[in-house]
Amino acid sequence: MRKVNIPKTLKAAVLTGINKPLELRNLEINDLLPGQVLVKILYSGVCRSQLMEIEGKRGEDNWIPHLLGHEGSGIVIKVGSSVNKFQIGDEVILTWIKCEGLEEQGAEYLSQGEIINSGPVTTFSNYSVVSENRIIKKPKNLGFDTAILFGCALPTGAGMVINEINVNSESSVVVIGLGGIGMSAIAMLLSLKIKNIIALDISAKKLDLVKSWGVNHTIDASKPNIQELVQEIFPDGAEFCIESAGRVSTIELGFSLVNRNKGKLLFASHPPEGEKIRLSPHELISGKSIAGSWGGAIDPDRDIPILYHNFISANFPLNSLLTKPYSLLDINKALEDLESGKVLRPLIKMEH
Repeated sequence: MRKVNIPKTLKAAVLTGINKPLELRNLEINDLLPGQVLVKILYSGVCRSQLMEIEGKRGEDNWIPHLLGHEGSGIVIKVGSSVNKFQIGDEVILTWIKCEGLEEQGAEYLSQGEIINSGPVTTFSNYSVVSENRIIKKPKNLGFDTAILFGCALPTGAGMVINEINVNSESSVVVIGLGGIGMSAIAMLLSLKIKNIIALDISAKKLDLVKSWGVNHTIDASKPNIQELVQEIFPDGAEFCIESAGRVSTIELGFSLVNRNKGKLLFASHPPEGEKIRLSPHELISGKSIAGSWGGAIDPDRDIPILYHNFISANFPLNSLLTKPYSLLDINKALEDLESGKVLRPLIKMEH
């Protein structure tokens, strides 16, 4: 077993209150529980889920102060006494989606005597204590930066396509919201040679990007007559709609765009806690269906190597989903840029 230096502290971005900027703190690392793994974080992604947590839109938060981040990449430097899936030196992807292995409670860190909470996985730090079942081995030739995509957006969006809708070469699909999940769904559809795709977003930059990938139909989602525009392309409505824009209004819009007899709306977005969706029961009994997706029904250990192989075989430009790296010092700027739509999915590069 190779010897590595085990840090006693880590640097992390901490949520100390709703709608407050994250604070950078040095935290003390406690001894590992039996099912925990200490990972040297090299890169972290940033998801809109973190924005929602910071803004208090995911319900009451009883764990403040706590760490954030649920997708990243790094190297295992220490394992708990009961961990047998990993060893020191393994290159891994961190993900919020449960994998094989032990599940432990979230790690507790100390900051000048104050307990700082975390979950089974957090990634806004240069080291992280995570549960064994929140990491998988990174494909050998996958870069650590690109690997963060396989921790959340890519498996969710691609998983919605391969696991939750039954597409074929003739299928018609509308994708609403070109964040990480929507982009990943489109990437998977294109890798499967699906041609009948409409992409909807308010960002011309994002629409231009998917056009460069080969999407033939794009619609500015700020236009008032979206239903008419979709019907010009798919007169009977789409067979499927994948929604990831995170608003009740776009979920309802997606339901209106699918075929009346057999159309399916699948959504992975989560609007603020307490908001309700309004649907017509007559459309439901006519044959339309709606379902939510939790991580694209992905089994990370089984599916992520397959997804990686598919995208590499299709020569898909995964790097086009990434931004120029931010440092952990600039985490609040990365969050601002994500919220404003300036970037697609911020990449945080850790310093050691």
